[in-house]
Amino acid sequence: MKTLIFGLGNIGPEYNQTRHNIGFEVLDAFAQKHASTFALNKHAMVAEGRIKNKAFVLIKPTTFMNLSGKAVQYYLQQYKSNKEEILVVTDDLALDCCQLRIRLKGNHGGHNGLRNIQDTLQSGDYPRMRFGIGSQFNKHQQIDFVLGKWKAEEQAAVEVTIQKAVAAIESFLLEGASKAMTQFNG
Repeated sequence: MKTLIFGLGNIGPEYNQTRHNIGFEVLDAFAQKHASTFALNKHAMVAEGRIKNKAFVLIKPTTFMNLSGKAVQYYLQQYKSNKEEILVVTDDLALDCCQLRIRLKGNHGGHNGLRNIQDTLQSGDYPRMRFGIGSQFNKHQQIDFVLGKWKAEEQAAVEVTIQKAVAAIESFLLEGASKAMTQFNG
């Protein structure tokens, strides 16, 4: 059984290292640590590997954020996986910068990628790890903030939290969701 780990983001160089692409960055760091290489596949960039006896598939949808559900549904069918056994990594405005939160289920919280996954799967019952990006923007500036690059003074904390997110995924794979939540939420 392979655990599917989805990192949400947008494809294209203009989105690299933006707050909205933190899901891609976390999966890139995870792949690098575990010597996995991404290759273009249907609806996504995909990398496979193992940690001890646990097989994983890293999936970065190429459908753009607002259509993430298309890739999630496709790979759930391809790997004959249950939605309760995946992990979706995404950004979150409601959390302070560099705060992580793992949940087994929930609503989309206004996040368009999670909304599309929920609409496509007709359920919010799937594990997700939210990476806080904060909400320091003026009224009507949300899109610019989310699609903006990290501030220089945030960069060091972001790098540390990316490594923490990698460790949280390892815990999720090896020890289960409850242990990962206890260890990394906060």
